Amino acid sequence: MEQGPVLIVGAGHAGFQLAASLRQHHYGGRIVLINDEAHLPYQRPPLSKAYLKGGGAPDSLMFRPDKFYRDQNIELTADRAAFIDRAAHRLLLASGSFFDYGHLVLATGARNRLLDIPNANLEDVRYLRTLDESEALRQRITQGQRVVVVGAGFIGLEFAATARAKGLEVDVVELGPRVMARAVTAEISAFFEQRHAAAGIRIHFGVQATSIEGDSGRVTGVSLSDGRHVAADLVVVGVGVLPNVELAAEAGLPVGSGIIVNEQLLTSDPNISAIGDCALFDSPRFGASLRLESVQNATDHARCVAARLTGDAKTYDGLPWFWSDQGPDKLQIAGLTTGYDRVVVRGDAGQGSFSAFCYKAGQLVGVESVNRASDHVFGRKILGLNRSITPEQAADLRFDLKAALA
Repeated sequence: MEQGPVLIVGAGHAGFQLAASLRQHHYGGRIVLINDEAHLPYQRPPLSKAYLKGGGAPDSLMFRPDKFYRDQNIELTADRAAFIDRAAHRLLLASGSFFDYGHLVLATGARNRLLDIPNANLEDVRYLRTLDESEALRQRITQGQRVVVVGAGFIGLEFAATARAKGLEVDVVELGPRVMARAVTAEISAFFEQRHAAAGIRIHFGVQATSIEGDSGRVTGVSLSDGRHVAADLVVVGVGVLPNVELAAEAGLPVGSGIIVNEQLLTSDPNISAIGDCALFDSPRFGASLRLESVQNATDHARCVAARLTGDAKTYDGLPWFWSDQGPDKLQIAGLTTGYDRVVVRGDAGQGSFSAFCYKAGQLVGVESVNRASDHVFGRKILGLNRSITPEQAADLRFDLKAALA
């Protein structure tokens, strides 16, 4: 194949993995990785957990040291992509410079959804997605402070658990009826609600923050929709993300809840792909269009595109999996449980180790595991093979899961 320049916009998990995988596939052309952050490409999952606790310097988060990029002849450019000239195969940057491309890959990721209420722009109203945001929070969370977390999703609860472990008073405000309601079963939600409550975290359901209260520019609390006021020195917002589709949209590429790509992660322009959190992709496995926010999805997308650009085009058919560390507990999810109609519990939630096997019309569609890594591994394997076990087998601890894979 022709080995023209590959430009990668975005240096998160997807962008970094694509550059590395291209070289692993012996791609000999020019690779430019465009990074709009002032750091080497880094891992995001520790930002709300280990790094926030104070473990390690920023260098501990980097995928590879600077020497790796020099040795692999991967050009790192600290700039922001501003405009795609599709006719000229040219990418213009915010600095005014430009690159010509043979193939352009959009790994633009997503950004925090901002809180739109009075005083949400105060200094101590914070978000957590980037290294700079995590570093700013690490400097602010000190024992005895009062923090309100807006949103009981993965990031909100991971931060809440970390803050509580460091001695802060923590309140979580959640509009929904349970924690992680859009992501996990009621059985998993109930377990984590109890664990966080036992740790001293107060969770307020069915309410939303209506304003941030402040005095002389400092946060003093949060007003809730039911009339209550929760005192706070710090507010951390975790109400979801928005995919960064604007660059693609301005170039005339179709977008929806992500940059629309086919089953090989190509946009409507055969010279442009999109991968990772920003990509809305056709999934033959699920018979639907999906946009997923996970390390697995980002890195597997990258490997799929790297293979295509080096002559081994394949349909992307990865099995999604996710994880979340909240305090001492590890949640691991294999598959997509959307639309399940039956849940079977394996193990004992009371002992802090169990799994929720999720079924739809009798077919296993996902496994959500708490402190039960072997069930997660089994779930990934059996779902990856498009096989199943019966609900009765899943519930029976005497049933050998390994035998089901034989």
